[in-house]
Amino acid sequence: MSCNRNLIKNPSASAIIKTGDTMKKKILILLMILMSLMPTKTFAKGEVQGLKSPQDLYINKQRTDLKGYNIKDHNYYRLRDLASLLKIHDLNFSLWGDDKRIIISLDETYEDAKNQGIILKEDKAQALEKEMTLKLIKNGKAENYQVKAYNIDGYNYFKLRDIGKYLNYDVDYDEKNNLAMIFTNVITVKVPSNKKIVLGNERLLEEYSHLIDGKNLGLITNQTGLDSKNVRTVDKLYNYDKAKLLAIYSPEHGLDGKHQAGKYVESYIDEDLNLPVYSLYGKTRKPSPEMLAGIDVLIFDIQDIGSRTYTYISTLNYAMKAAKEAGIPLLVLDRPNPVGGQIVEGFVLKEDYETFVGVDELPMAHGMTVGELAKFFNRKISADIKVIEMQGYKRSMIWKDTGLPFAQTSPNIPNLESAFNYMAAGIGDGTGLGQGDKFTWVGAKGLDSNDFARILNSYDLPGIRFVGEDKKDKGGVRLVITDYYTYNPQKTGTYILATANLLGAINIPEEVNGKVPMFEKIHGGKMMGQALKDKLRPQEIVDLYQKDLRDFMVEREKYLIYK
Repeated sequence: MSCNRNLIKNPSASAIIKTGDTMKKKILILLMILMSLMPTKTFAKGEVQGLKSPQDLYINKQRTDLKGYNIKDHNYYRLRDLASLLKIHDLNFSLWGDDKRIIISLDETYEDAKNQGIILKEDKAQALEKEMTLKLIKNGKAENYQVKAYNIDGYNYFKLRDIGKYLNYDVDYDEKNNLAMIFTNVITVKVPSNKKIVLGNERLLEEYSHLIDGKNLGLITNQTGLDSKNVRTVDKLYNYDKAKLLAIYSPEHGLDGKHQAGKYVESYIDEDLNLPVYSLYGKTRKPSPEMLAGIDVLIFDIQDIGSRTYTYISTLNYAMKAAKEAGIPLLVLDRPNPVGGQIVEGFVLKEDYETFVGVDELPMAHGMTVGELAKFFNRKISADIKVIEMQGYKRSMIWKDTGLPFAQTSPNIPNLESAFNYMAAGIGDGTGLGQGDKFTWVGAKGLDSNDFARILNSYDLPGIRFVGEDKKDKGGVRLVITDYYTYNPQKTGTYILATANLLGAINIPEEVNGKVPMFEKIHGGKMMGQALKDKLRPQEIVDLYQKDLRDFMVEREKYLIYK
């Protein structure tokens, strides 16, 4: 401090400081003038500024080194760079083109697999907007689409989401960690066992024909009653000369499976077979004595999908009761549970709530085959039943392991994806939360799609991802199965329903004048409705049913056929 005081007192030193300040000011003014005279980067018509993308790009949760440009808050990348990286994740396509058209063939392989993407030299770049034709070739067929691109330094860059629509990948953004994410929907599939699954309907005529020889037969079936070669059981029995098929009985959706859910189905005469087709989803849901007149053996061959609410197992239950009353045996031709025999989940139905969407004290996901269910039902019915078991089937198998073709089970279950999502997207009856696109979308009015997806994804539920997607006046999520083996549809459904409830987007149906709402019938009692009224979080609801679930599994063990 004494030094500074001495310096200030020195007149010559003070003059030097003042002179220095003046020089600095002059230099700064000169620099500003020079900078104003320097040429600036201007944007031509149609050009905008592109910034090197600040997000890391992940593909199927694996980090990549690829960088693109962020233009108007969207990430843009070169297709050849994406092709190289996506090939590693089994999303393969070839591409070629020019400055006006890009051709993508999903039928061919990308050859330049060593390409790892160009290094972006500049943090900023001029991007020229342009419309390009995208010719997409798939299964030998070509379709043209118009897509927006930006040309930067002679290369065309495309928005991740735009191209995802055509290449079948999903794009998400992790705001918390500032990550751009691609999910290719690659399904983890175990190698199927070399041991062939032999269905019950294939063993009937080969090994158990003595049970039907010389008998008049009645067959409960629909379009799913097929063997591994897609031959109908109806036709096999009709053409079997040691027994006589007298009648066919069809469940909900009809013999062809085309009637919509809940729609009345009429009985009729099949003109090709000249046989009556009695509807068990019309005037009666239980075979009447008149329907069973002259029948010596009743046979059941229908594919279930593993949910208590799917009414085909209710038809089985009612048929067992009818068979007992008629004094005739019932043969159950066993089939796999598509979602496997290990997922047991949900509230166990209360006895007072038994209806046609819940005929016994089962959880929503019961983890049993129709043959095992028949044995379970029979603890109360005591009918004369015989299960024609499968060969080669194990509890750990899901449908993909069986090597069997999957037949559409009903209009809204055309494939395995819908069958798996049925319990996830279809349990909000009467709440305002509904399914769409064959149980691959679920949503409600008042939901913000992106918030809904973000919260559901934060739970990190195994085997499933949620992509925010509006549908008309509803917000919701698309269900993207990433691993069929770890996916638990019923538990996922509970998380979806509880989250929508916490967001204030659903109503909770209640009994009016003693009339039980469908919501309570589906959930097997008041438990779910009360949990939602109490604003319980998803895992708190799951915790509620654990004791009943454990008790059920102890009881279930007595009736299991397969290990």
